[in-house]
Amino acid sequence: MASMLHQIRHQSVTIPAPLPLDSGQRLPAVTIAYESYGTLAADRSNAVLICHALTGDQYVASDHPATGKPGWWARMVGPGKPIDTDRYFILCANVLGSCMGSSGPASPDAASGAPLGMHFPVITIGDMVRAQAMLLDHLGIDRLHAVVGGSMGGMQALAWTAHYPERLGSAIVIASAARHSAQNIAFHEVGRQAIMADPDWQDGQYYGSTRAPAKGLAVARMAAHITYLSEAGLTEKFGRRLQARDIKSFGFDADFQIESYLRHQGLAFTDRFDANAYLYITRAMDYFDLADAHDGRLAGAFVGAKDVRFTLVSFDTDWLYPTAESRRIVQALQSVGAAASFVELSAPFGHDSFLLDVPALDRLVAGALSAGR
Repeated sequence: MASMLHQIRHQSVTIPAPLPLDSGQRLPAVTIAYESYGTLAADRSNAVLICHALTGDQYVASDHPATGKPGWWARMVGPGKPIDTDRYFILCANVLGSCMGSSGPASPDAASGAPLGMHFPVITIGDMVRAQAMLLDHLGIDRLHAVVGGSMGGMQALAWTAHYPERLGSAIVIASAARHSAQNIAFHEVGRQAIMADPDWQDGQYYGSTRAPAKGLAVARMAAHITYLSEAGLTEKFGRRLQARDIKSFGFDADFQIESYLRHQGLAFTDRFDANAYLYITRAMDYFDLADAHDGRLAGAFVGAKDVRFTLVSFDTDWLYPTAESRRIVQALQSVGAAASFVELSAPFGHDSFLLDVPALDRLVAGALSAGR
């Protein structure tokens, strides 16, 4: 399969079939925007689904159309890279509820044509995965060689093993958890309240308006971004150094480099993300708890996944989804006899380590994908 061309395809499909949601509501049809890389083998055995994180999208290895920047995992996906597009057919779908082409709050109402806004139903990680399964059905892919994801992408990978274990060869779960903790929920609530407190939010009906809740979304991004980094990393990169000045201003401008950095991150985020989508996706993450449907027993979620090969990776500086969360998953897997390998990697970047240059992670991912071939 070394001769496979590195083909990139930007696609969108509307599947005219209802999608029942965990809330009890349903979507009458589902639109899914996705990218594919590489070539699907004749026997369709080489498909790898990459699940993106909260602020990610389908542009995993190609330039982002809004920012022009390289894909969020371009260092990991491509010819000869750990997720090798000369060997595997890679799919990455924009999650349900997002704003990069898949069904979400910006989607038009079937009757009026106006954006749904807050009339879009609340969705879950499980709903996202069911939509992805509909995409695979549409593409005629019955079984995945692997599902791979970090952070919220790891949650989706875990949900795949719980909902569709018969459709998976392996699951690679990086810097993730089987549930959101009270601390995780708390940080997300701060972000949501920042958005909804922005007078330009307009109860979510700001589409077509000259005003959008950019300030609230920027603050939400700033708060969340702090959780993606480590204290040691922040200290090394910024410390208490001042920003473009020799003395403190004794005002409320961005005196410190870290303040300027966070403001830049917040403002840049508003150019590529929708505030309502942020509300919906963070709520989906907060509702995530694989053990909930099994009387609080996490092992119950994996009873049907004994034939799936699990690879779990955590980082020693990640305090958002700490190593203890990965160990909890491994213990549950071991209790049902599932094959699971686990490693904690050392990296200075905090939760964002899965997106940054950690060569040990590259080797682990490449090895985990090759193990089933």
